[in-house]
Amino acid sequence: MTDKLNWDELDFSYTEVPYRWRAYWKNGEWYKAGLETDPQLPIHEASPIVNYGQGVFEGNKAYGTKDGKIVLFRPDEFGERLNRGARRMAMPEVPVEEFVRACKEVVKANRDYVPPYGHNGAAMFIRPMLLGIGDHVQVSAAEEYLFTIYVTPVGPLYKGGLAPHHYIIDHEHDRVAADGTGNIKATANYASTLATAKRIQEAGYDDVLYLDPATHTKVDEFSSANFFAIEKDTNKFVTPKSDTVLPSITKKSLLWLAEHRLGLEVEEGDIKVDDFDRYAEAGAMGNAAVISPAGSVTYKENRHVFYSETEVGPVSQKLYKELTGIQFGELEAPEGWIVDVDED
Repeated sequence: MTDKLNWDELDFSYTEVPYRWRAYWKNGEWYKAGLETDPQLPIHEASPIVNYGQGVFEGNKAYGTKDGKIVLFRPDEFGERLNRGARRMAMPEVPVEEFVRACKEVVKANRDYVPPYGHNGAAMFIRPMLLGIGDHVQVSAAEEYLFTIYVTPVGPLYKGGLAPHHYIIDHEHDRVAADGTGNIKATANYASTLATAKRIQEAGYDDVLYLDPATHTKVDEFSSANFFAIEKDTNKFVTPKSDTVLPSITKKSLLWLAEHRLGLEVEEGDIKVDDFDRYAEAGAMGNAAVISPAGSVTYKENRHVFYSETEVGPVSQKLYKELTGIQFGELEAPEGWIVDVDED
């Protein structure tokens, strides 16, 4: 089937591959861990994930590197974040070592579907999920669980690669996700943003930017990515510090790269929507978005243009090259950031 895939034309959609990883939990222990071939999940109609949404998920990627390897980017961080959510949802944790091993094994089993180096940023998307299963109709934690990982080759979230995108602030609805410890404040489900996202995309925007739910005066995050901005004159890299922002691994990485590779001052703090004039550049950052610069952000019919509506700002370009250079093996990675799937 891989001979039918055009790596350069991949979009961010699902392609079925031969194998997925699954492990089952019952009576206090994990069992039957390994690769399976059936893409259909063995879930009972009374499962807590179906009835009450007792589940957590992650999203990371595997990359084909310049020297022909296949690597994962900071998989331990994704495993730790999954477990923060598991604790909040009264679910058994997946040991981080097992999480990383499972990611490696399922990627290796499907290695023919990992896009080779040099194809417009194409990579293999990895979706780990921890789900409450079994016939458990009571409103309480499940007695059985399924840990599963599927993978699929994907292209960039936005066609055109590194290019300015256009966003709109939704000042009528809140998207409250999770705090830095995984404590869910309200809706931690992407589904709550779908109606808004559909409406704004039909209006010609790429994504919606949400404000803080308490005051509606400060930037929180995009529907599926964190927000960053670059201050004028100082080039300071700033990003919101909020109890309702998903703790992004990409944000954590870019904060480090901005400070240690680019020599920039960095700050997590309040970004007031009325202070956009302070910033030369802005954009989205996340596992799928990577870095997606904001050409403009519209708020209450006012359209604010950052660096340019057609060109990418210099700091955003440098951060993108640092991050993707590490992921695709073009630049030296900080210790522990890159894991070769073929190494024990």
